[in-house]
Amino acid sequence: MQPVNEVTLLAASATPVGKIQSRPGAAQQVLEHELLAQVVSQAIADANVDKMQVGAMIFAEPHIYTRQKYFATFMAGYLDMKCDGGVMEILGNGMTGGLVFDRAADEIRLGRTELALALGVNLETAVPATEHMNYTMRAVGDVDFQSAAGFTPISWYAMDAVRYMHETGATREQISSVALKNRKHAELNPLAQFRKPMTIDDVLAAKPIVHPLSLLDVPPRSDGAICLVLASRRVAEQSGRPFVVLRGRGAYHEGVHQIADAPADMIALNAAQRAGRAAYDDAGLTPDQIDLAELYAPCTIVEILVAEALGLLEKGKGAEQTEAGQTTLGGRIPINTSGGCQSRGHPARLTPLYNALELYQQLTSQAGHRQVDMARIGLMCCELGNYNAALIHILEAA
Repeated sequence: MQPVNEVTLLAASATPVGKIQSRPGAAQQVLEHELLAQVVSQAIADANVDKMQVGAMIFAEPHIYTRQKYFATFMAGYLDMKCDGGVMEILGNGMTGGLVFDRAADEIRLGRTELALALGVNLETAVPATEHMNYTMRAVGDVDFQSAAGFTPISWYAMDAVRYMHETGATREQISSVALKNRKHAELNPLAQFRKPMTIDDVLAAKPIVHPLSLLDVPPRSDGAICLVLASRRVAEQSGRPFVVLRGRGAYHEGVHQIADAPADMIALNAAQRAGRAAYDDAGLTPDQIDLAELYAPCTIVEILVAEALGLLEKGKGAEQTEAGQTTLGGRIPINTSGGCQSRGHPARLTPLYNALELYQQLTSQAGHRQVDMARIGLMCCELGNYNAALIHILEAA
């Protein structure tokens, strides 16, 4: 079946990122469905549409800590949403939110509905760190090999940083300048988890996690809830509200797990390169036409590597160019104006949806003090582990 409709992002609503989950035994409990219902109601109101027009709801699968199972159909009942398109949950590790956005867009492109929600809730901060790390480690590599050796996601990114420093001569200060830049952006974002000003010395002196990455180079554990309203262009224009258009899309999976068993260039991020080329070709654009980017980058080094892979920064010069201010507000290519994973926060399964919200606000001139001047075209990306797979979307102001 050939696509029949142009897809737009018409509205977005979210909770601030932070610690929301109730601790076990607390007198009052935050309930996932009540939290999500609030942002769904706000998003639909902001879109100036009737909820009965919604024909599909694509959810990020809630974390394993969520008591309510089969959450999507439970929410359909709680919201009294009757849909003749898809009502489903999607899980794809860090790519979850991007796949949710992708699937909701497909419902419109294929003519199954003219209005679809991409949404989810992620609560994890009250779960003991040991329990959460056990779950995370079993996603990184082979459970019978790497996981048993204690291999964590951050340790892989730390090896990327060491390799990048070895190959390019980049310094730890240059890599950590990503965290400083993202914190300055987050100070201007009311949805950000961390907004307190800091210095590069604060980053360098923070508790070491895995050399050379400190506590401020890595993402916090975060909670959040978000709902995006995607619509056909016809519905978007009838709404009278500002909207952005899905201009291009690209994806690639290298056919390896997060840790490959064959020698490879560990810092090339080949999947991001391939997906990026596909997205640029689909949009009929080149990297120098991108006005801003929201990159899924859990650690500071990852932002540099993926920006280079996507042609937004010069190969081998990304750390240097970041330190020089090229990726900050007012710079040549603002990256992660939301504050990124380190400061905006990282409710992992929802992070790509929060990235889409940031692009929506920027491209509709609703970003306030962090507004990028003349922003017309934005790129967002997400990944599986260490970018063994990547999914890219390019959005354009209507």
